[in-house]
This record gives sequence, structure tokens and C-alpha cells, in this order.
Amino acid sequence: MALKKEVKYDKIEIVGDFKKIQLRQATIIYDNGVEVSRSFHRSLLNPDEDISGEPQEVQDICKVVWTDEVKKAWADEKEAQGITPS
Repeated sequence: MALKKEVKYDKIEIVGDFKKIQLRQATIIYDNGVEVSRSFHRSLLNPDEDISGEPQEVQDICKVVWTDEVKKAWADEKEAQGITPS
């Protein structure tokens, strides 16, 4: 029995006016090359978050969609809601 585990982002979505990045990470288990299990973990990145620990592909997408205008709009929205800046 040869088990293999693969973890990868299988879905990256840009969501809403503030261009939040929604990530779906798949964990796939193979037994002798045949998939026997697949599970998912979802996470969401906001325009003011530290993305240095994310894969380069995710960082590249964030850099493109998180323009100065988007970042300012997100900061303004948080301020309007009384959310403390991070």
C-alpha cells in the first residue's frame, strides 16, 4: 500500500467590491495512484492582510487586484463600520 498526500489550491476567486481573495485548498489522499479521499479548507484574504506566507501565485493575484484605490476603499469601509485598522 503506497499512500500519497497532495495539498494544493484548486480554486482562487476574487470576490466583491473590495477584491477579497477566497482560497480553497484541497487535500487529496491517493492509494497506489487512486484517489481515496479529498477534503477542503477555505480561507479569505482581505486587502490589508500580510500575504508574505501565501504561495507566489496568490501573492501575484493580490498585487494585481489590490490597487491603491481598492485598499483605500477597504480602509474607508472598515472605518465606517468602526473596525480598528490591522
